[in-house]
Amino acid sequence: MTEPLLTGLGARLARPVAKSERQRARLHLLDWLACVAGARGTEAALLGASIAFNGWERATYCGNVLEMDDVHRTALLHPGPVVWPAALSMASAGMDARLDAAVRGYEAMIAVGAAFDAHHYARWHPTATMGGLGAAAAFGSLIGFAGVEYAHALANAGSVAGGLWHMRHAPGVLTKQWHIYHAVRTGRDAALHVHYGATGPLTLLEGPQGLFASMTERPGTLGGSEEGWLIHAVSFKPFAACRHAHPAIDAAMELRKAGRLAAPFHVETYADALTFCDRPAPITELDAKFSLQHALAVVADGRKAEPEDFTTEAIAALAPLRAQVTVAEDPAITARYPAHFGARVNGLELVDTLGDPERPVSEEHIVAKMHSLARWGGLPASAAERAVRLALEGEDAAAIDAMLEEWIR
Repeated sequence: MTEPLLTGLGARLARPVAKSERQRARLHLLDWLACVAGARGTEAALLGASIAFNGWERATYCGNVLEMDDVHRTALLHPGPVVWPAALSMASAGMDARLDAAVRGYEAMIAVGAAFDAHHYARWHPTATMGGLGAAAAFGSLIGFAGVEYAHALANAGSVAGGLWHMRHAPGVLTKQWHIYHAVRTGRDAALHVHYGATGPLTLLEGPQGLFASMTERPGTLGGSEEGWLIHAVSFKPFAACRHAHPAIDAAMELRKAGRLAAPFHVETYADALTFCDRPAPITELDAKFSLQHALAVVADGRKAEPEDFTTEAIAALAPLRAQVTVAEDPAITARYPAHFGARVNGLELVDTLGDPERPVSEEHIVAKMHSLARWGGLPASAAERAVRLALEGEDAAAIDAMLEEWIR
């Protein structure tokens, strides 16, 4: 009899987490804290402060607002915004326990997400559909789950998976942030219920009325293996825009650095980048973050693609440059996607993008991101320095809780 997929994944999650994974998790913690710091003055943060009772829960609303959250390419999802609130949600847990929880949360979310196909991505928000599984694994780790308990928690969390992309057609809504909050709460509740005896359908993924049958046309295999942890395959986002715009930004910056970026600007990239980011006339900040045309204009204007470059003021100022940008699909670049997020700008092609494992950013870059987003969020340099110290070197988990309480009131 074939072992259920979630049984095998549960056994993987129960493995010990090594020091190298904890060190990697610290970088992702700092990256998530930077995203929260930068978003603390947004409408989403105000909503979180009005509804939630503690720092980690309020921060749940902030992790993806700036579109700078970490991303796994082939699973096409953002683990950090879901996993970190869940991993920080047990006040009594020490730093190592929280780091281990995050590693396991990333593993569960990415492993299952990697098996979903383009049919799923065209209709569903994968960070939402897989997020409950990541939160369940993270909170289960804090509780001290065995392999079978992880499997049951993932089954129950996955049984209510959802999150439609339709919010992309309703400008200004906070549905994407609600998706994260819902995934975190659902995953935590699933793990807690398993702790008290609630079992789940272990063939939920491959079963006749399971997730694969319901949400995919051609499901693949689960990501990862017993030899390592998937957190090492997660990309960091250096620019304040949708990840699908990053390859074009990256190529344009390379041209600018070489003194070769000149109008008119022609972007060739993969099909999904056009589906999500072909917006020649953005109106809102969110529109601008999902606009290849605006992204090229930002770089052509000598900017760094930081949050201030996507405001309504920037949108107005960069209209003439945007008008000189054309975009098109290159089938060869599409064929390499999603294993490689690439683009060609005015003839210069990049196969992989800054922040991907093949072109990693340094620890110093993530520290600089923390300082940049803290300034954008109205925090002093001392607050950024404190976050860097607590995330990269600290053992005082309660101090991170206190910091989040201070940031979002």
